[in-house]
Amino acid sequence: MTDGKVAQAAAGFQSFDLLSTLIAVVRCSGVVCFANAALEDALGLSRRAIVGSHFTAYFAQPTLLQTALAGVGCGELAVLRLEASLLRFGRDTLPVYVTVTRTEISDDVMVELTPQAQQNRHDREDRLIEQAQAHKNLIRNLAHEIKNPLGGIRGAAQLLEMEINQPELSEYTQVIIHEADRLQSLVDRLLQPHRYPHQVADMNIHEVCERVRSLIEAEFATGLKVVRDYDVSIPEFRGDREQLIQAVLNIARNACQALSERIGQGDATLTLQTRIARQTTFGKHRYPLALELRVIDNGPGIPEALKDRIFYPLVSGREGGSGLGLTLAQTFVQQHQGLIECDSVPGCTDFKILIPLP
Repeated sequence: MTDGKVAQAAAGFQSFDLLSTLIAVVRCSGVVCFANAALEDALGLSRRAIVGSHFTAYFAQPTLLQTALAGVGCGELAVLRLEASLLRFGRDTLPVYVTVTRTEISDDVMVELTPQAQQNRHDREDRLIEQAQAHKNLIRNLAHEIKNPLGGIRGAAQLLEMEINQPELSEYTQVIIHEADRLQSLVDRLLQPHRYPHQVADMNIHEVCERVRSLIEAEFATGLKVVRDYDVSIPEFRGDREQLIQAVLNIARNACQALSERIGQGDATLTLQTRIARQTTFGKHRYPLALELRVIDNGPGIPEALKDRIFYPLVSGREGGSGLGLTLAQTFVQQHQGLIECDSVPGCTDFKILIPLP
């Protein structure tokens, strides 16, 4: 391919700069014709330095990639996928998934690199979304099935109590009535996100944070320090203020309950942090701007056995907990096309809420 054709082909690849994955267009020999902006960032090199170099030199196992380029380039294979380690200038090696395909506008080969951590994160997000939808359908159906006979059980217990003349026996009917009311309250909480319409209006996320802060400080008056770390440049967006207050409050209250020992010692800390995330991908979509709201505590951390199940309904790490707080929070955030992520180690639990911004 002549230099003129290389330049013409490179111009046709400029749209790859919009992608978050790392893209290189190379000849079958391994010489780079084009590198997108994401690959420049990952390698720590300029496009000028990458183009014209041998792409296999950036890999810990260059022979494996060279074989893949030759196989796809000569037409023996349409697509080839493999795992590799990308060598980066002045930084640690980056494990990546590599996809090698023929390009449509030239005879060269396109190499797409996806960091394994990023791919695993996307897979985890997909599982969370699918699980949340399955749980939502299950909860709605189960709650309705429970709710209908509950009224009959409670009513029958009340009628039975009116017919009983022995006060000591009315204790049993009171147990039935009390437990029926407790189950009714649980069912109402399960159905809460689906009972009321989504009330969308212009809102400021810091009004949500300040409301949550005031409620938490009133409930945990001593032994807890609430730190506010806000980015006041975050613009208003369309959302349901009450739903987001409830979502953040559920997370913050869970954190404070986990901090009970530190609150007793007087050194518990809860941080509410807001930032703007740029060019971030979650829920299979890439957003130019997103709200990033973090609720961070210095508690003991989430038990390892619960880390993958904390958003499941009726799963709680606290004795007497309903296991609905985080489930409802995830549902409310997903109704804003957002996502909640959690990282937890002893001494620091970090819940991150991501919501797209206009």
